[in-house]
Amino acid sequence: MTKFRPCIDLHEGQVKQIVGSTLLDDGSPHENHVANQPAAWFAQKYRDDRLLGGHVIKLGPGNDEAARSALAEFPGGLQIGGGVSLDNAPQWLDAGASHVILTSWLFDKDGRFQTEKLDALVEQIGKQKIVIDLSCKRNDNGWTVAMNRWQTLTDLNVDQLTLDSLADRCDEFLIHAADVEGKCEGIDADLVELMGNWGKIPMTYAGGVAKMDDVLLVESSGSGNVDVTVGSALDLFGGSGVAYEELVQWNQR
Repeated sequence: MTKFRPCIDLHEGQVKQIVGSTLLDDGSPHENHVANQPAAWFAQKYRDDRLLGGHVIKLGPGNDEAARSALAEFPGGLQIGGGVSLDNAPQWLDAGASHVILTSWLFDKDGRFQTEKLDALVEQIGKQKIVIDLSCKRNDNGWTVAMNRWQTLTDLNVDQLTLDSLADRCDEFLIHAADVEGKCEGIDADLVELMGNWGKIPMTYAGGVAKMDDVLLVESSGSGNVDVTVGSALDLFGGSGVAYEELVQWNQR
């Protein structure tokens, strides 16, 4: 059964909703919403509403303090991603994260996947603490994982072969559809269907949810095997398409 997974996206120390494709090294990204409340406020709310398995994503530098404050408010209830590596993963777990989320660190600078890095982290902290982020962009044949804040395409495709090859090295997958992230123009239902048809370990989809119908579409397209994150459309983040309280009730079905 599909569940709602909350998020706390951090940019320059603030909770924001950003159009993913505009998050570049040079220039300012397009911001859909900048929250008045700190990260810890959202974490406390998710804790009080018993929303487990959400993710805190650090988008660039300057977010460590805010991330630590959120994890401290909801120890064991949130995952952490953004700049996670072999060197700092144990510290983030000690700070209260249930899992660490990995993307860019798993690749070299040219976008080649490095299995040995993942194996070293599995040996260090165990697969049960690892979420692999396969956030991707669509191509002519399917989807390709994008790293470095979705600016650089890698040599890894999102398909059943990739999911099979990585499933014994992680506890969950997180997949943002980078092409629609933050645009509130609808989900990538084909990607959700691929995820749901595979469905061997927990998976969370993010990107494009504009209204509650899109949440329902994730459940149907993903055969109930795919959880969903809602960002810019959520009234909690200044949106008007989806009510946070409705999603809290959705999770209580």
